[in-house]
Amino acid sequence: HRLLVPALASGPLRLVCFEGKLDQLLARLSIHELDMVISDAPIPPNVNIKGFNHALGDCGVTIFAVKRQATKLRRSFPSSLHGAPWLLPTSNNTLRRSLDRWFDANEILPVVVGEFEDSALAKVFGQQGLGCFAGPTVIEKEIALQYQVSVVGRVPSVREQFFAITMERKIYHPAVVALAKEARLKLNKAGRPRSATA
Repeated sequence: HRLLVPALASGPLRLVCFEGKLDQLLARLSIHELDMVISDAPIPPNVNIKGFNHALGDCGVTIFAVKRQATKLRRSFPSSLHGAPWLLPTSNNTLRRSLDRWFDANEILPVVVGEFEDSALAKVFGQQGLGCFAGPTVIEKEIALQYQVSVVGRVPSVREQFFAITMERKIYHPAVVALAKEARLKLNKAGRPRSATA
């Protein structure tokens, strides 16, 4: 939502959004069924399309839980996350692989309660107190407010990346230009270090 709003402000536009696996979306992009794909990863080397990655920026992640869990886990963060219940992205997700590396580096063994392709569904389970979950620090306030959860801690070393993938080397479409400009501005601002980090 935060990425797409500037596109709507760029002029008359009908926004049609699809969600799916990256390879399927890229296949549709390659035959011009889509104008752009927003992804947390660039075009994989094994995908045979001639598209272009436009880096929008990146940000760290924030760990969330319901208030009672967050208060307990915040005390000795991040070691407190060892043995804590977790709601994680599925293993094919870029964020999941980054979190797994961070868990290993910090000797944290999470108790995986659920794995989700849909990050919004993971947040709903987190809202019910079933485990902690990670989300982009750039939308930390919105996540906390919408799902009534609290910040456990921030992990700036785990980066969530954002790409606009198009069939053109240079972005010309006014809506995509507006989207990219605003995303880079917000993500650059969000990339600054914050307190309560690991």
